[in-house]
Amino acid sequence: MTEPIAYLNGQFVPISQAALSVFDSGVVSGASVTEMVRTFRHVPFRLKEHLVRLKHSLDVLKINPSLTSDEINALCQQVIAKNVSLIPPDHDLGLIVFVTTGQNLTYLGRAGAKIAKTPSVCVHTFPLPFELWADKYDTGLHLVTTSVRSVPNDVIDSSVKHRSRLHWHLAELEAKQIDPVAMALLLDQEGCVTETGTGNLCVVEGETILTPERHVLKGVSRDVVAELAASLGLVFGHTRLTEEDLSRANEAFLTSTPHCLQPVTRFNQQSIGNGKPGPVFQRLISAWSKLVGVDIVEQMRQGAKTRCPEA
Repeated sequence: MTEPIAYLNGQFVPISQAALSVFDSGVVSGASVTEMVRTFRHVPFRLKEHLVRLKHSLDVLKINPSLTSDEINALCQQVIAKNVSLIPPDHDLGLIVFVTTGQNLTYLGRAGAKIAKTPSVCVHTFPLPFELWADKYDTGLHLVTTSVRSVPNDVIDSSVKHRSRLHWHLAELEAKQIDPVAMALLLDQEGCVTETGTGNLCVVEGETILTPERHVLKGVSRDVVAELAASLGLVFGHTRLTEEDLSRANEAFLTSTPHCLQPVTRFNQQSIGNGKPGPVFQRLISAWSKLVGVDIVEQMRQGAKTRCPEA
């Protein structure tokens, strides 16, 4: 086998054949929920927690995929098992699960009402693109705030992980105009910082780690940081954070499934702390590496060289 296998609507198919109908609501209106998981040593990390969040998202949107969480778990394990032979032994996979609300009734007409109510379910993998993140462990990320605000909870519940991403696209376009290598950090309607399009924000003040409490996705990786912080004697708390809080922080970092942790070294074109990854970040990424039995930073560096030797 030279091509990854995906699960789509009851069948395992080559990834090139895993195609949604142009009538699917996931295509027409972005009406879908999703989860991303990564493997460590080819074993999915915190898959159960991701599927609990997926179940919550499905319940909020009233989507019935006709599959239990245990059945989706089994599908995830099968898709990983089918695809790990396509990557080097020391590399890992990203795993995506998404469920759409069905197909668009306008395109189908009354005769297609039953089809319109049938969700599409897909599980697929991809090799983790280490080269996208490897250098950030040394240089850190740049964040900027933009005029695009986060979606209020009375519009879309922030606890739902969905694929309605247009506002993030607009925010990223604006961010790149300010700093070509920056990511957008959105503010809520009251001017407090929330999250980026790919992860939760954490700021460090002494031995305390603080993270925004409102208008943010309840991150699985963020929960791992809370566990690791407790084991290291650090305080982890949820609060409301302002731009000023981030600007004067000792250090900051993002939590996200594919890269676990990434330091933030610049915010709104100003250095955070001394402009380098901080000691709390280093302690946490070391503890996470011990937790999963993989040197996360070294895997990123070596994996990037393997995937892009010319870089």
